[in-house]
Amino acid sequence: MKFKIYNSTNLFAILLLLGFNSFYAQTSERVERTKTNIDLEWNYLENATKNITEVKNAANWTSINLPHTWNSQDVTDNDPGYRRSASWYKKNLVISNIDANKLYKLYFEGSNITTTVYVNGKEVGVHIGGYIGFTFDITKFIQEGNNEVLVRVDNSYNIEIIPSQKSDFFIYGGITRDVWLLTMSNKTIDNIKITTPQVSEKAASLQVIATVKNVTNSSGFSFVAQLFNPKGKIVATKKGNLSGEATTIVFNDIKNPELWDTTKPNLYSVSVSLLENGIQKDKISDKVGFRWFEFKDNGPFLLNGKRLLIRGTHRHEELAGVGAAMSNEQHRNDMESIKEMGANFVRLAHYPQDPEIYKACDELGLLVWDELPWCRGGLGNEVWQTNAKNMLGEMINQNYNHPSIILWSLGNEMNWLPDFEDGDNTQRTNVFLTELNDIAHKLDSTRKTAIRKYEEGAKIVDVFSPSIWSGWYSGSYKSYKKAVDKYKLDYKHFIHAEYGGDSHVGRHSENPITGEGQIKSEGWEEAIVQTKVANIAQIGDWSENYIVDLFDWHLHISENDPTFVGNMQWAFKDFATPLRPEDDIPYMNQKGLVDRSGNPKDAYYVFKSYWSDKPFAYIESHTWTERQGPKNTPRILNVYSNCPKVEFFQNGVSLGIKTRDITAFPACGLTWEVNFADGKNTFIAVGISNDGKKVTDTIDVNYRFTKNGPADGLKLSAEKMKNGNYLVTAIAVDKNKLRCLDYEDRVYFQCLSGGQTMKNQGTPTGSESIKMANGKASIEVVPNSIGDSIEMNILNQNFKGEFLRFKKQ
Repeated sequence: MKFKIYNSTNLFAILLLLGFNSFYAQTSERVERTKTNIDLEWNYLENATKNITEVKNAANWTSINLPHTWNSQDVTDNDPGYRRSASWYKKNLVISNIDANKLYKLYFEGSNITTTVYVNGKEVGVHIGGYIGFTFDITKFIQEGNNEVLVRVDNSYNIEIIPSQKSDFFIYGGITRDVWLLTMSNKTIDNIKITTPQVSEKAASLQVIATVKNVTNSSGFSFVAQLFNPKGKIVATKKGNLSGEATTIVFNDIKNPELWDTTKPNLYSVSVSLLENGIQKDKISDKVGFRWFEFKDNGPFLLNGKRLLIRGTHRHEELAGVGAAMSNEQHRNDMESIKEMGANFVRLAHYPQDPEIYKACDELGLLVWDELPWCRGGLGNEVWQTNAKNMLGEMINQNYNHPSIILWSLGNEMNWLPDFEDGDNTQRTNVFLTELNDIAHKLDSTRKTAIRKYEEGAKIVDVFSPSIWSGWYSGSYKSYKKAVDKYKLDYKHFIHAEYGGDSHVGRHSENPITGEGQIKSEGWEEAIVQTKVANIAQIGDWSENYIVDLFDWHLHISENDPTFVGNMQWAFKDFATPLRPEDDIPYMNQKGLVDRSGNPKDAYYVFKSYWSDKPFAYIESHTWTERQGPKNTPRILNVYSNCPKVEFFQNGVSLGIKTRDITAFPACGLTWEVNFADGKNTFIAVGISNDGKKVTDTIDVNYRFTKNGPADGLKLSAEKMKNGNYLVTAIAVDKNKLRCLDYEDRVYFQCLSGGQTMKNQGTPTGSESIKMANGKASIEVVPNSIGDSIEMNILNQNFKGEFLRFKKQ
């Protein structure tokens, strides 16, 4: 007899190695639990009707695969607003044989926001909330053969469902995550809830609460539970009888557990089998990590009894071209890039995310702040409150077993910009926040609760983050230490979530705003009176090198403070938002360390230099290869590296070896003063690791001693890319054809014939409307089969338009 196992942790390979036939010798039957992905071959109808007859008769269905969102493009196009409405999805689900002893269920990992499911014309159920999974039992609705599944998804504006429309991110409509068909015994284990009541380096205990369904009388029913270590070896086995609907299974005195931490995320497996009169009816399994943590009062964070500086970032669930409808591989890529940077913590902003994210965090060793999507909008009415409480319960119950999660966040900026009358009433808000806090602790007494930027509720939750945006929305970045020292005393368990600022890829300044918030001369003229900047977000140049300096200073402070819990940079990746139509890339929050496609900016390497263990060196900056300045004016070049020593070369001549010093700023002391030669300058950084291995980085910089004049026109060019597309570039030039490195105005790209632009991507080369970076802007163009050339028009109010025609290669 052949056995198959389909479940969330897939122990099949492990059990094969262990020789599981001896276990099943005790049973004469194995009921197969299956989990089948049904993402392929759906149909989509963009129609908001609620009339199912109209839907069935519609002729304009289009073929799609899941995940899917109808807002993948319109959120980042040049038109205001995006589609907030309803659409329909259709799937022909073939079930060749229906077993009367099985249950059949549909599991949606996420569908935004309100979802109604029909099977064979009958309504199965409704789910409210776009960021949390849900399951519908379709056993009574299916038939052998073809089954028509219809799903109506609605992301219409609805103030009774969190998050608020006033949030700084888009609410993507659609079935944005995977969908599965589940089958299992009709006498089933509904779920298992795993906790680790006691953990130390020497011993641990494990508690599993197994909840069963359709077992009206537990007589004759028993369980077998097994614990497997990270190598797949059975650590312990427990057998016993069921004790009602929920049975508690305890593994005591687990010797020398392999602990889960951020450097060695050891994962055990737990399986629970349900038996009726010795015959197995169902089996379920999940992962578990043994770890414990503590927030010291007014002090640091401890993981497994040792101080761990939280090195974190934030993640929004979206990607250029697909919006929120990301594949599992794309989700995983985000988390691997975050881990490669050296982070050990991620705040999921501002909503629960795809199951693949929690799985990745468990496996990679990333601590998690999981967040209820109460983001802005204030306190709502009774329906709003019911929806919010339901979402909190779903979030905790679904994600409970993940060892990576340490914080349940109850909201962010909650009382800001109320949607309801009197929605910012602090007293009423605190009553509801207290209710949420009690629910969270009742559902999970092992983790802490948190909120951000609602000072009035700081003492209600366990951990609090005030708003500190030193050097961006207010003040200078060198005021950061003062803020940290103050809040460490003000709040018993203080953590800092959100800091940073926007940066436009390729934009640089010879003298970025200083850490004191001052604008300096670039060196062409006599020293000018210093200009103090109160709000750099509004007045600053959005240059990459200012943000590099800002992050460098924040890390300089946090990495040298032995009593600081740690912080989370905002945000890892550029993301789309309806609130920023006039940004350099329209509708994009450009505070990411990587762009919306995941390509690293300069700032990514600052974090990597402090946090990563893999030796590397990076010369600031690979996007700054055209520069200008007066002759014999020294410039400082920074190298970001985690190597203890770095040697720096200019045009083949060594400028010396420097030792990295974490207490030095900037770049931990890896800075060199250089005098540029006129024309090409080649720089090489050679990092020397502790074991003597060398890593190198090289850039060429074209430097000129002539300052450009006012922009007089555009110089256009095109080059073929490796993917077969073309990169069309516009460079602002003065009357002498010098590139205008100080030109930052917006330009507009248009493909007239021969292809189409890669527009609506929200990336540095994927927007038809974009501000120039040091006088340069580009767009990717996809050729079509019409004609042998491509014609482009690039214009703005200053230039009135330039025309480019080039041959396809």
